[in-house]
Amino acid sequence: MLIGLQSTSLLGQSHVSEPAVNLGDTSFLDAPAGPGFIAETIGDGAHDGTIADSSGNAVPDASPVNSISNLTHVAWLSTKQLLGGWYGVEVVLSAAHVNAGAQGEAGGLGPTTVSPFILQWPEYRVLGMAIDQRVVADFDLPTGEYSRTSNVNIGAKTFTVHPYYSITAFPVKRLETSWRVHYLWNSTNNNPPIGTGAQSTQAGQAIHFNATLAYNLWKGLWTGPNAYYLKQISDGKIDGVALHNSPEQVGAIGPGMVWNSRSWFFYANTYQEFGAENRPTGRKLVLRIEKTVTWPR
Repeated sequence: MLIGLQSTSLLGQSHVSEPAVNLGDTSFLDAPAGPGFIAETIGDGAHDGTIADSSGNAVPDASPVNSISNLTHVAWLSTKQLLGGWYGVEVVLSAAHVNAGAQGEAGGLGPTTVSPFILQWPEYRVLGMAIDQRVVADFDLPTGEYSRTSNVNIGAKTFTVHPYYSITAFPVKRLETSWRVHYLWNSTNNNPPIGTGAQSTQAGQAIHFNATLAYNLWKGLWTGPNAYYLKQISDGKIDGVALHNSPEQVGAIGPGMVWNSRSWFFYANTYQEFGAENRPTGRKLVLRIEKTVTWPR
């Protein structure tokens, strides 16, 4: 799942920004699922008071970046199985508003994420420990708001390939840990913002993950730390030339909770970022409401 929000080169021509991705938007109890439908809305608010350079130092006189975004996610899993798991599909619609100070601001619809292939395995046990797993092949389509005359855009003239693997384990009673690991590949933007002075740009490949550790305090209430990490693993390119010392990275951790009441789930997650390089960094709040509809397997 992706957030449809992209700022183009907040650090200038020497950097091609990664698109905004799922950093902490999914968290506790991530992998358990079964045949049926899921519908959810995810709201993000972020204040990035610093822009970090390639050494992790603050860029002097850089404007803070404030953003809000919303995702609407619908997924379906069949009762039929393939390779031992239920298969399904999903779609994510996005909208956002970004204020990057002197760099400008933008708002509107973001990219559309689609997955023609979800594979969700039934829960199984290893040495008494319950484990749930899922793999998803996500693709981002360039449907968002985009203007070549703006340095800040909600969408981008690019496609992304963004598969992930999710696992949740219950090592002991009342304790869960969830991990969602993504790979990100970006296509070339042959219509970059005019301000870059470039004919084409391409963001580098990246790996990122979300992780949680939660304790079941009472009935459907789980709480504990939630975290995420992103590492760009290849250089971005401008006009086909690799940009050295430009890869992004960032980590974050904070407290969170989820409350489950029958088929409803309510999440709240907060994050403080650290270790950022070549990107804005700060604090983030995620609020999420999820409704599930299941049928006999």
